[in-house]
Amino acid sequence: MAVTDLFAGEIATELLKQLITISRKSASCRSSAEQLIVYIQELLPIIQEIKLAGNELPQHRQRQLDNFSETLSGGLELATKVLNSPRWNVYRNIRLSRKMEKLEKTVSRFMKGPVQAHVLADVHHLRVRMEERCDRLEWRLGAMKIGVDADGGPLGAAVKRVEEEEKWCEDNLVNLGGTALELGKMKVKEMLLREGEKEFNVFGIHGIGGSGKTTLAKEICKDDQIKSYFNNKVFFLTVSQSPNVEQLRSKIWKTLSGNPIVGHGDRFPQVKLTYEVDSSARALLVLDDVWSQSVLEQLMIKIPGCKILVVSRQKFPPSVVHCSYELDLLTENEAVSLFCHFAFGQTSIPLDADDQLVKEVVDECKGLPLALKVIGSSLKGQREMYWTSAKNRLSRGQPFCESHEVQLLERMKLSIDYLSERERECFLDLGAFPEDKKIPLDILINMWVELHDIHEEEAFAVLVDLSEKNLLTLVKDARAGDKYSSYYEISVYQHDVLRDLAIHLSNVGGINQRKRLLMPKRETGLPKEWERNVDEAFNARVISIHTGEMGEMDWLQMDCPKTEVLILNFSSDEYFLPPFLENMPKLRALILINYSTSTAVLHNTSVFSNLTNLRSIWFEKISVPLLPATTIPLKNLQKVSLLLCDISKNANHSFVDLPRLFPRLSELTMDHCINLTELPSSICQMRTLKNLSITNCDSLKELPSDLANLSFLQILRLSACPNLKKLPEGVGSLVLLKYLDISECVNMGCLPERIGGCASLEKIDMRGCPHMRHLPVSVGALAALRRVVCDEEVSWLWKDVEKGRPGLCQVPRECFTLDWLSE
Repeated sequence: MAVTDLFAGEIATELLKQLITISRKSASCRSSAEQLIVYIQELLPIIQEIKLAGNELPQHRQRQLDNFSETLSGGLELATKVLNSPRWNVYRNIRLSRKMEKLEKTVSRFMKGPVQAHVLADVHHLRVRMEERCDRLEWRLGAMKIGVDADGGPLGAAVKRVEEEEKWCEDNLVNLGGTALELGKMKVKEMLLREGEKEFNVFGIHGIGGSGKTTLAKEICKDDQIKSYFNNKVFFLTVSQSPNVEQLRSKIWKTLSGNPIVGHGDRFPQVKLTYEVDSSARALLVLDDVWSQSVLEQLMIKIPGCKILVVSRQKFPPSVVHCSYELDLLTENEAVSLFCHFAFGQTSIPLDADDQLVKEVVDECKGLPLALKVIGSSLKGQREMYWTSAKNRLSRGQPFCESHEVQLLERMKLSIDYLSERERECFLDLGAFPEDKKIPLDILINMWVELHDIHEEEAFAVLVDLSEKNLLTLVKDARAGDKYSSYYEISVYQHDVLRDLAIHLSNVGGINQRKRLLMPKRETGLPKEWERNVDEAFNARVISIHTGEMGEMDWLQMDCPKTEVLILNFSSDEYFLPPFLENMPKLRALILINYSTSTAVLHNTSVFSNLTNLRSIWFEKISVPLLPATTIPLKNLQKVSLLLCDISKNANHSFVDLPRLFPRLSELTMDHCINLTELPSSICQMRTLKNLSITNCDSLKELPSDLANLSFLQILRLSACPNLKKLPEGVGSLVLLKYLDISECVNMGCLPERIGGCASLEKIDMRGCPHMRHLPVSVGALAALRRVVCDEEVSWLWKDVEKGRPGLCQVPRECFTLDWLSE
């Protein structure tokens, strides 16, 4: 008897009805009937679940259920006899009562025996399936990190979608936002190409945030007529709300003249400009996202033939910007086309959509391209009820004008309100980073993992979801150059209006009770509002500070018992770590980013002794300190990332006892580090290390010979270390190694002879290795190898291996752009 046959006749349901009647009418059988009712009611949900699942049960479990089915059938017959037995037949009722008791015991034994066993079996099977699923997720995450999938997984797909979307918008400029953007392009070109008015060398584009100013400016830069007129000397520079003016001045002068500024004076050497710069050499400098007239005036250069295009939310006076174009908002038809592209994947309202409702939602976006893009994406695939609710919420806003930025944020808030709680919190975290700066993917993912108690694969899923809703943009490093690049080459960028929205929503409520304590722009010290409330503890889980140089007396005595992530953005040569770090017992992630032109020396490093719960450190442009000998081992620290850091400016790190200081470190990243001639020998004793990434370190000449001791190492990245000529033979003993990256190691001559011992190796990236002349015979033993990225002149070395694995070698698309240097 099949389990579906057992319960299709509703034996259990019918028996339950009979037992309820017995409990009311039969005094002798009432007790047994009531207990049987409890058992049957517990069984019914399980029965229904088995029916709906439709899965065939194992034979032994089916046999047990068949036997129990017969017991219930007998129970149904017994219940019928009890109800039909007259009250005066005492002897018969006693016999039936004893049979009911026996039935109760039989059902009880089944409930406490086989049913419990089935439950345990189900839990076991579920656990096995979950483990298998987790293994698959972990494999997918690993594949995404090292880039072995041709499509890059969900993250690669999201990046590809962004690239295709940008290209689509470029190709459809006239059809989408045509009148506004195309008219604006024509007007701005007329200003820039105007001859005979040399004094008018500064022009502008202004308009409300999210109106497409930057898009228009970039279209101007790509215009063939503009590039021809300025002899391809067209430069785009983002200024932002918190600019480093000195650094920008230096960059502008170097860009336009080809010579760096000597010294740090307040004025450009205007006298020399006349002699050193060809007066006939035309150039166009685009300054995007300019907020302050005082900053603009410091960045303006009077070079013959050079014109400046200023992009800003405000209109500067004619004495500064001689002629400015105000960008119009989209017309109704243009707005509908742009909105429909993101909401429906086409440029018109679908036949099955509510035409009037769509137009009402579009009308509430007030012709703002960013609002149309983000709100359209948030409504994609949603039911009509959802659209109606969105329209009603949008209609409660006030009309837009240049001074009503808050109303723009309130409308944009709609796209956030319908996110899941986790997605919303992750979006708000983006407000902790400076505007117009790319956020390294590793920082963001690690921050979300620590804050929201999620796994990395879940954090990546949130990232992709936010990208698909156009609430952030995934940007691939221009140096990556091909679709097989890893996630290390991807960063996150957010429109400044969306960043403003994240900060706006995070600033709701009393300052001491906020989840996030954020500084929207760089200031000389901590905000006065913080100082006024310093007597009460700050409950923020995320604190982001953006200042210049900070000394010991510049800090407030803040109590931050719940802070888990601290982001310190600054611009100076010296920096005193905040004393209130000692009052952050829950701190998990510490991020220090220096935006100065030189590395910063840290003071007050003794605070590290109190950060026992710290799990990750990110240092950027820091002179790496030698921690005091009294530093308590950071037993929970798992990730250390050092970028643009000076390794040996003040101390010798060769003898640092890394295993003692960081006993659980699993990831160590060092990129563009200065004076890194060798790795500390103790690094090879860090048995927990799974990811070692040493990239763009031109002073590094060799690796420790006992690298084979890193038995758990899975990722080894040594990209762009030009003085590294060979790998230690011990690399061949790393049986868990999955990814080896020696790309751009221009003097690397060969792979280790015993490389075949890397039984788990899935990908080798060896592009940009022109001295690679032969491969060891052992490469044929790399059974797990799925991808080799190399140049065409090296690919022939793999021809024998590739015979059994078609498509093994991938020759990347060459990329010569140096745009990444501006970062």
